[in-house]
Amino acid sequence: MTTAAAPPGDPLVSIDRVHGARARAEQAGIDLLVLTPGSDLRYLTGYAAHAMERLTALAVPRRGEPYLVVPRLEAPMVDASPAAALQLELMAWDETDDPFALLAGAATARLGTAPRRVAVGARTWAEHALGVQRALPGSALELAGPVVDRLRVVKTPAEIQELAAAGAAIDRVHARMGEWLRVGRTEAEVGADIAAAILAEGHVAVDFTIVGSGPNGASPHHELSGRAIEAGDLVVVDIGGMTATGYRSDCTRTYAVGRDPDAATAEWYGVLQAAQAAATAAVRPGVTAEQVDAAARELIAVAGWGEQFIHRTGHGIGLDTHEAPYVVAGNALPLEPGMAFSVEPGIYFAGRCGARIEDIVVCTDDGVRTLNDGPRELVVLPG
Repeated sequence: MTTAAAPPGDPLVSIDRVHGARARAEQAGIDLLVLTPGSDLRYLTGYAAHAMERLTALAVPRRGEPYLVVPRLEAPMVDASPAAALQLELMAWDETDDPFALLAGAATARLGTAPRRVAVGARTWAEHALGVQRALPGSALELAGPVVDRLRVVKTPAEIQELAAAGAAIDRVHARMGEWLRVGRTEAEVGADIAAAILAEGHVAVDFTIVGSGPNGASPHHELSGRAIEAGDLVVVDIGGMTATGYRSDCTRTYAVGRDPDAATAEWYGVLQAAQAAATAAVRPGVTAEQVDAAARELIAVAGWGEQFIHRTGHGIGLDTHEAPYVVAGNALPLEPGMAFSVEPGIYFAGRCGARIEDIVVCTDDGVRTLNDGPRELVVLPG
């Protein structure tokens, strides 16, 4: 068991986050948090661990010091990561060890009794969650979201800076769409060009490239296909990726290819644009997430297209593309400065076409900051 030597500090990683998780766990009556590879682990420690069958976990008992349980062969990777600056106890296990017993024994020693309420991350592999439960007979598993999400939902200035940089990069990709969206090219061909540009603009991974042309634009999560773009198509382009620090981009624009839209299309698209602007303008401290959703939804419904708006208005973004807060009816969470999320109403006509406008925004002390700056009108490309 060792403590890693600390490298230079990272503004995105702080032991205060781990201690904050411990304090919230104690307030909630949770005895032990167990966070395996994923965004929660990266948020709290800066360690972007690879998920696999071998157990890697941050264990945070409600009393006593947190610790990392890692395979010995991966201990050098922890030492080389921002996690080393946190000076957490590192419990390295060998291939013939039982890592779950090691984790459980250390928690019991810190608490003075075996933990009963154990919270695991929402995306913890079942074999790891069940392994923890077997090592702690009589324990009850629950989700760590109520503890960790409450920490992650309000971004620090350093996190907002990362999201802003990611947003600016994805804006630059959208600005080049005229190079790729042309009559006769397939969605897959356009998607490949977009993916290459996302990486060229500084992202380290492409999360998604949605290019929904013509009737495919009515499917919000459409997969790239071999459909060739036709003159007059509306094309929904929803793209995003991950930066080197793990923060995400996500921005949608809709394009008309080859000719101007007809009057009917211009009418309903104008309503969509107004709805997106209204929802963005509604963002300020104290307004609830569902009120932002309503600001977009009511305007579209009054215009007669409410049934064509088939998804929530937005989702939080950070180390995950989709995280809290969710901007949807029924979420009465009041917005706070630092909350970052998408505003993305859409209107979809099954079998015909669709459109969506999406920006990432941040709630500020006195209103809203938009992290995407590209045009929100229906951009007509020559084709």
